[in-house]
Amino acid sequence: MAPEMPVHPSTLMLVAILGPTASGKSSLAVSLAEKLGGEVIACDSTQVYRGFDIGTAKPSAAERRGVPHHMIDLVSPADVFTAGEYRQRALEVLADLRRRNRVPIFTVGTGLYFRALMEGLADAPARSDRMRARLNAIAAKRGGPHLRKILRRLDPAAAERISPNDRQKLVRAVEVCLLAGKPLSEVHRAGRRGLQGYAPLKIGLNPTRQALYERIERRVHLMLDHGWSEEVAALIANGAPNAGKAFEFIGYRELRAHAEAGQPLSNTVEAIAQATRRYAKRQLTWFRQESGVQWFAGFGDEPETLSAALDYLQPLLKEFQNAVGRPGLRDAV
Repeated sequence: MAPEMPVHPSTLMLVAILGPTASGKSSLAVSLAEKLGGEVIACDSTQVYRGFDIGTAKPSAAERRGVPHHMIDLVSPADVFTAGEYRQRALEVLADLRRRNRVPIFTVGTGLYFRALMEGLADAPARSDRMRARLNAIAAKRGGPHLRKILRRLDPAAAERISPNDRQKLVRAVEVCLLAGKPLSEVHRAGRRGLQGYAPLKIGLNPTRQALYERIERRVHLMLDHGWSEEVAALIANGAPNAGKAFEFIGYRELRAHAEAGQPLSNTVEAIAQATRRYAKRQLTWFRQESGVQWFAGFGDEPETLSAALDYLQPLLKEFQNAVGRPGLRDAV
């Protein structure tokens, strides 16, 4: 069912492409941007880090085809980047696109960042250095899975969506639960101010599980062929901190272990593929909780998917433009 069209003249349309890793979000976003007069905004917690390129699937210059991309390569590997900072910077990008009458097209890999942008952020407790030190000590001694068990007792919903390998998120989630005296999920639902002036059109990519897993396997090998191991070695040589957030990303932690401990590459490749499959499953679980998503079978780089997405979007964009009295963005619309 098509979403209800807004009529306020200051409201603009926003397109969001949701889907698991390797589903072709970037390819579809570029094709839609070419057709609709848009620009691409990455919504991915890994692509904001400079130097972490191959394993985060940042689109190359050739893949971007001249379409401007935003929210990529923002910070160094030593920095901590939060959902709040993503929201602030994305709002600045949206303001610029509004001035230039360009359609924002988000590629959403990190559901938390997209939710922070669309729904706003809760007034969570300030960080406690003392508590974080204690939680980090627990994690160092007993591992991320033990920290996740603690979180599961405090907030089962939060524990389900946070990877046991993501120590930073686990520590913060437990910290908020303990300081606020209530589940993180409940804190996030309170006191938010959502995105103003935009009406989202959400489309989702949902290829078959078998096809997705096969593509993940191929992509891991392709990334290695394109120099992923060499990229990791260069990051280590240039002083990227081992304890930094970026080296917790799937593939980077495994390849670092391979480089430093001499683990067999075949074992490393299988570990990366398996972790990526699990991540894709978690992404789909998150995205299926999003309301108003129009799902499409297949991958974003398939002509049939592009055609179906355009058939869905173009009438809605035209209806929206007519409703708010704005000129069409492109002849295609």
